[in-house]
Amino acid sequence: MRWPGAWLAAAGAVLSIVAVSGQGKEPVLAHTVVRSYPHDPQAYTQGLIYRDGFLYESTGLNGRSSVRRVRLDTGEVVQQKPVDTRYFGEGMTDWAGSLIQLTWQTNVAFVYNRQTFALENTFTYPGEGWGLTHDGKRLIMSDGTAALRFLAPATYQELSRVTVTASGRRVDQLNELEFIKGEVWANVYQTDRIAIINPATGRVRAWLELRGLLPAGSVGHDVLNGIAYDSAGDRIFVTGKLWPRLFEIRLSPARAALPRTGRQGGGDVRLSAR
Repeated sequence: MRWPGAWLAAAGAVLSIVAVSGQGKEPVLAHTVVRSYPHDPQAYTQGLIYRDGFLYESTGLNGRSSVRRVRLDTGEVVQQKPVDTRYFGEGMTDWAGSLIQLTWQTNVAFVYNRQTFALENTFTYPGEGWGLTHDGKRLIMSDGTAALRFLAPATYQELSRVTVTASGRRVDQLNELEFIKGEVWANVYQTDRIAIINPATGRVRAWLELRGLLPAGSVGHDVLNGIAYDSAGDRIFVTGKLWPRLFEIRLSPARAALPRTGRQGGGDVRLSAR
């Protein structure tokens, strides 16, 4: 479920998208692009944060996974640590001077010194690792289902979890996460929307529509994935896997609820590549 589209096609995988009938009640937020920045088109973006004037990025794919410090204005990778080829890098967040990076199906996370990228620790978890963020008290993790897991940052043990729903229906395939002003923002894999979630209830308060963000004809790009928030500057950045650009966006007023369609639709969205 995490491989680039071309690789899925080559493997003969079938990707199906099913939207449950019924009109979603959550508002859909539009966006405007404030500024566009260069982004490494070879970066299979899995985790993205903004801290102290730099982007920190976790990239995926076996043999290409890494942790990076990136200059926002130019897209220059100023520091990079490769991940062993056994591991497929996934979501990432920071905590107490460290970077924490999940891996996809190997049930292990790596903890690095944020300044030197030296490996400080590892820990394990059941199931897959997809997205990771924190609320200042707990780590918040997604695993490709409709669940958000809350972990103790000192022990990495699971404290609780919540099921994410929209109009009473599960929202599966939660991917890269960011915590913004008390809410969890989650990419939904293989869609062009971000779910804005109340972490206490798991309910989707609104959807952010990002269809058409990357100019038509862009070569080599994969799906939307990557959300970073600059709390000091109140700026939101988004990008995607293998995207040549990263965008600073501003939210626009809500409009109609989600249409009753497949990939772009709302309600209970499920994807399968099995």
